[in-house]
This record gives sequence, structure tokens and C-alpha cells, in this order.
Amino acid sequence: MSFPHSYLRSTFGALHRPRILRQDLLASLVVFLVALPLCVGVAVASGVPAELGLVTGIVGGLVVGFLPGSSLQVSGPAAGLTVLVFEAVEKFGLGMLGAIVLLSGVLQIVLGLLRCGRWFRAISGSVVQGMLAGIGLVLIFGQLYTMAGAPQPRSGLDKLLGVPGLAIDAVGERGMVTGVTIGLGTIAVLVLWPRVPARLRVVPAPLAAVALATGVTAVLEADVAHVTVRGLYDAVQPPGLDDLAALGGAAVLGTALAFTLIASAESLFSAAAVDRMHNGPRTHYDKELVAQGIGNSLCGVLGALPMTAVIVRSSANVAAGATTSLSRILHGAWLLLFTVLLPAAIGVIPLAALAGVLVHAGCKLVPVRQIGPLLRRDRGEALVLGATAVAIVTTNLFEGVILGVVLAVAKSAWDTSHIRVDVREKDGERLVVTLHGTATFLRLPRVLETLEALPKDRPIELDLAGLAHLDLACQNALEGWALRHNEAGCDPVRLTLSGVGHHTASRELRPADVVAAPLPEGDAGAAPGDRP
Repeated sequence: MSFPHSYLRSTFGALHRPRILRQDLLASLVVFLVALPLCVGVAVASGVPAELGLVTGIVGGLVVGFLPGSSLQVSGPAAGLTVLVFEAVEKFGLGMLGAIVLLSGVLQIVLGLLRCGRWFRAISGSVVQGMLAGIGLVLIFGQLYTMAGAPQPRSGLDKLLGVPGLAIDAVGERGMVTGVTIGLGTIAVLVLWPRVPARLRVVPAPLAAVALATGVTAVLEADVAHVTVRGLYDAVQPPGLDDLAALGGAAVLGTALAFTLIASAESLFSAAAVDRMHNGPRTHYDKELVAQGIGNSLCGVLGALPMTAVIVRSSANVAAGATTSLSRILHGAWLLLFTVLLPAAIGVIPLAALAGVLVHAGCKLVPVRQIGPLLRRDRGEALVLGATAVAIVTTNLFEGVILGVVLAVAKSAWDTSHIRVDVREKDGERLVVTLHGTATFLRLPRVLETLEALPKDRPIELDLAGLAHLDLACQNALEGWALRHNEAGCDPVRLTLSGVGHHTASRELRPADVVAAPLPEGDAGAAPGDRP
């Protein structure tokens, strides 16, 4: 997979075109202002120093921004990985985070070089929506505790069950009421910002909400917790040799695999969404996967948060008029300048304001508007979505996604396993039972119920030539049913397997006294009008 020089020419060609340069420069400032509070907020919610979120944003701009794949997609720390990062830091410690992210980046590079990028597009949309909904719910419940200045329970279920008690405690404690008020005020600004005059909307909503909350807190001298600032040098802690050696553990490998799959899927789904927003070059999914892997590898070396391509920053980039990748590169440069020159500015931000930003982001991850139409169109897909979300809240992110994938595969197998049973008379005496479609074990119980309900005073011919597929379980069960009808020693049951599995077979079983009766009502797979 070669690095295309045309990509660099298209990026830096903007320097010789003043109009495009101006558009990309303005777009980069917009993306920077959107990314700043989100980078800090995701880091704090993940249980790591705020500077590490900015480091990931810087790498996403200054490193991934130069790499081919998607020209307008912006990478950085994402709310979608917050829950998993928080659990990893709680379980393995901050030192292991860099090692896990490094391994995840290497795995992404390998997947991209093996051209596996397109396969991530085959993941069921219901699983992805369920994953995002589960992450959003855990994020919402967890940030309610941060908003109130209370410690978060570890599991998603404990976060959910503890909310009523948190509300009771908050009513009677002044400090908690102040924090909750600041958080709710931040959410209100985010919700109402699209309705303010256009000249004010030049400032991105997250920045406006955090800035207003910070100003009000400072003016009122409110006693609330603020972001802890350690400095960039102290915050960056590369993984040690002991951390790298611990990567062989099963639990660590499972976490790294979860990082890899979720970050890759989120990045490539974001790329598909961004491609629909502009008319420029389309995303090359394998190259984008390699680019994300290189960025995550570097983030791992620096001990920073994992990165994904994020739709909020990417859509802001497109909406601001960006035409080349120069805008996302410059947004990383602005983040670097801010982190180096104005680190103290981070320390004045109240945690409750960042919690409000993340609660709002979590609400946007829950596809409330899509649930109704999905229920009307396909209840099975809605079940997969809901089960995935509930499993993530009650167990953890990795197990919830695995359950969702298993359910999606099972639903797909059920949907493709269609079978129709036709029964007709032949020569006024013999019953011919013909099966059409796909015969798998999923439909076997109802097919056997139909066959066993046939009367037993006439010979039967079981014709399977109309099947596109017959699995071994069905073949064994059908042969067993036929043999059970041979105890009286009368006419034989004939099985015809012509065309099934690229072979032809027709054979008689032992003579059987088999009888005929009408097909029962409610036959599984029998279409209306298929019954005699």
C-alpha cells in the first residue's frame, strides 16, 4: 500500500490557491474550537489527565491528517471509547493504557494491510446503533455523578441503579446542587444554541457552553471542582517494559481487541457518513484503517487516549467549507499551540460543565428517533439494537458487542432460512410432499410437525429437489422421519434429493404404511395458497 504523492500535492496545493487556503484555515479554527472542550472532556470522563486528550487530538491532526484515507475526516479522542478506557484504567492502571493503545494501533495497521477495511462495513447497523446507545447510556449515567461531584460506581448497572440515591443526596447538599445546576445549564446552552442569531453561532456550541459555564462559575465564585492541570510533560507517560510484557495476558488482549474493533468500526462508519456530506474524493477504507493504526500506535507510545475518526468534528470540518486535509492538519497545530502556551486555561474549566457536554453527547448517541421506524420496519433488528444496548449497560462494552453480533448472525440465519411445503396427490393414491427454499435446523421443528401430521393410510414421496440448501441436521431428521413410517412394511417412502448440494440422489427407504391428511393450519414457511 504505497503512499500517494498526489495526496500530498492536493493537500499542499492549497497553499498556492488563496481562496482554498482561506477556507481551510477558517475551517481548521472551527474544528479546533469544537475539538478543544471535547478532547478535555473525554479525557476527564475516561479517568486520565486532561492533557492526554489534547495529545490524542494533536496526533489526530498532525500525524493522521497527513496520511491518505479520508481527506476531510477529523480524528481524536471519542466519547464512544470513554467507557472502555475508563474500565481499562480502573482494571489495569494508567501505565497499561499506552501499551493497550499501542497494540490496538498495530492490529489496525495489520488489518488495513490485509485489506480488511471493507469488512467493517458489513457489521450490522443495529449492532452499531445498539453499541452507541449502550455507550451513550453509560456515559450519561456516569457523568451525572461527575456533575454532582460524587464518585462514579464502576459498572454501568451500578451507575444506573445509583441514580435515585444520587438525586436524593444532591437535594440536601449545596455543593452538589451547584454542580448539577452548572451541568444542566451547560446542556441547556447546547440544546438552545442552534436557535440563537447566526452571528453568535460562529462560535461552536460546545465551546460557547463551556465558556459561559466557566465565566458564570468565576463571577459567582462557585465552590465546584475544576479540571486538574499537570502539564504536558508530566502527563505524557510512555509505557514501560513491564507494561509491554503484560500484553500477553488474556484480559489485556481482550481489551486491546475491543479497542481495535470498536475504534475501527466507528472510524469507518464515520467515513461513510462524511463521504455523503461532500463531493470530494471518497474514502479509501483500507488506507484509512492504516492511518488510524499509525495514529493509535503513536498515541500508545505517548501513553495517550486511543483515537477514532469522530463525526462531530468531521461534520464541523465539512460544514465550515474545508476542501483539503490541510484544515484537519492545522486544527492539530492549534491544539498543540494551546496546550503549550495556555495550559493554565484548562484549569479554570469546571468539571460539571464538561460533564454537561458529555451528557449531551451521550444523548445524541442514543438513536431515539430511529427506534420507532425500526420497530415498524423490522422488529428483529430493533431487538438486536435493544439487547446490545442493555447488555452493555448491565455487563460491559466488549461482552455487549459480542452478544449483539451473535444475535445479528442468528437473525440473519433465521431470515435466510425460508422453506415452503407443498402437498399434492399423484395418481389418486400417492401423496407427494415437496420442500422448496432453504432447509436448516432453524426451521426443522415446524417442518417435522407438518410431516408428522400427515395421515398414515397412503404412500408418501418426499421430494427435496426444490431445496437450494439442505443441512446435515435436516437431512438426518427427514430420513429419520421417513424410516419411522416403515414399521408396517407397506409402500416405500421415496426421498428425492435431485439438485441439492450439487448432487442427485433418489432412493427408496424400507416399505412403510404411510397415510395422508390435510396440512395443518399455521405451517411454518408455507405461503398462502401452498396448501392443497
